[in-house]
Amino acid sequence: MKDIITTQLDKTLNNSIADLDNLGRHYRGKVRDNYYFDNQILMVTSDRVSAFDHVLGTIPFKGQILSEIASFWFDKTKEIVPNHFIKSIDPQVLLVKEAKPLPVEVIVRRYITGSLWRDYENSKHHVYDLDFGDNLKKNQRFSSAMITPSTKEDYGKHDMPISRKEIINQKLVDKEIYEKAEEYALALFAEGEKWAKKQGLILVDTKYEFGLVDGELIVIDEIHTPDSSRYWIESEYEKRFAAGEDQLMLDKENMRQWLISKGFSGEGAPPELEDDIRILLSEKYMELYKILTGKDFIPSSGDVSNRIQNNINNAGF
Repeated sequence: MKDIITTQLDKTLNNSIADLDNLGRHYRGKVRDNYYFDNQILMVTSDRVSAFDHVLGTIPFKGQILSEIASFWFDKTKEIVPNHFIKSIDPQVLLVKEAKPLPVEVIVRRYITGSLWRDYENSKHHVYDLDFGDNLKKNQRFSSAMITPSTKEDYGKHDMPISRKEIINQKLVDKEIYEKAEEYALALFAEGEKWAKKQGLILVDTKYEFGLVDGELIVIDEIHTPDSSRYWIESEYEKRFAAGEDQLMLDKENMRQWLISKGFSGEGAPPELEDDIRILLSEKYMELYKILTGKDFIPSSGDVSNRIQNNINNAGF
């Protein structure tokens, strides 16, 4: 598979597909290009990768993996929480309902790691107005899932941590709607944890985005992908935690750790992505895909832009 990934390094989808602009309003996010029409969205998942609110470059097959894992979870959880998924048009394109997004992300955490651990070390975790406890260790499991929300900013701006109380007091989201979003988030996370454990994984944390369609709250964007979630190998957790070692990761944290090793954590200009880290992340995402879905990942190689355009045309758009 490494040879296939290497061949695809210069064939990834980075730029928006110009021929789709006639579909309607176009919004370019860090990773996705959304095309709005008739109360629906063609959601094109590019191969772009972002970290610390910076778009860094592309990862071969990343868009396909994210779209197919999102579709897997949308289908698996549709009886638990309503979502915006309608159907797949292409390995990297989903047709979804248009929703009015809530201006916050609901982040659910089962372990203290990543940015929360860095904030905890530096006594900056009080912004969430939660009692995490004293003398915690990196990668320690919480007794129950914790919700640490953030604002949802436009592309180019930094998402900011915020407390539940501030969200409601500032009227960013109606109290009843936000409480429902938290309820949905915990239900989705519980299902994700259960399935991950069955597959020999730990769902460490994840973020959810929600929106309203005719007053109904639904989950949007993606669910439990390696971009929005952390996954560890369960069989390695206890011994690595006891030894104070990093966990075996199958998610975007590999990219974040590489950036930190290069001296970048969000400020200044990010380093140029080396092919080795691009290949590594593609391999990690493929490994997660197989473990999560129980199926081998079948890469759709070649000219991604032309394939997407043809599939969208063939679908009648």
